[in-house]
Amino acid sequence: MTDDTPHSAPSFSQEDERYMRHALQLAAHARDAENEVPVGAVLVHEGAVAGLGWNRNITLNDPSAHAEIMALRAAGEKLSNYRMPGATLYVTLEPCAMCAMALVHARIGRVVYAATDPKTGAAGSVFDTLVSDRHNHRVVVEGGLLAEESSAMLREFFRARR
Repeated sequence: MTDDTPHSAPSFSQEDERYMRHALQLAAHARDAENEVPVGAVLVHEGAVAGLGWNRNITLNDPSAHAEIMALRAAGEKLSNYRMPGATLYVTLEPCAMCAMALVHARIGRVVYAATDPKTGAAGSVFDTLVSDRHNHRVVVEGGLLAEESSAMLREFFRARR
């Protein structure tokens, strides 16, 4: 199988890994500082960080305060625009359906996620929301970057809560 076949694994750059490591630091912050589910997100637009986010649902009493939404809100404010064509979102967990639709509406160009979400993942694991050909905007989706680190953090968080 060659790298250009549809079933080949994504090839991640050093820059991709650097941004995902930043997202993992934000996930750890969510866990340690706010006792939130450890998910972090970094939105990069035109080569610069435009928005950071981590889960804040409990802290803000807001069911929409997922890491991706928080990063989108911060980037929208910074860029003075609700659309971010060509931007890349790095997130430690596969986006849910709510976040996937927000990313489509924001015209995000690429989503790189770490761990798959076998319960609510909307980038192909459970739902095909983010990758649906029914949308008028296409998002490139690549998963698995630093997946084990993210999965371990999530497992440990939930194990400690039981």
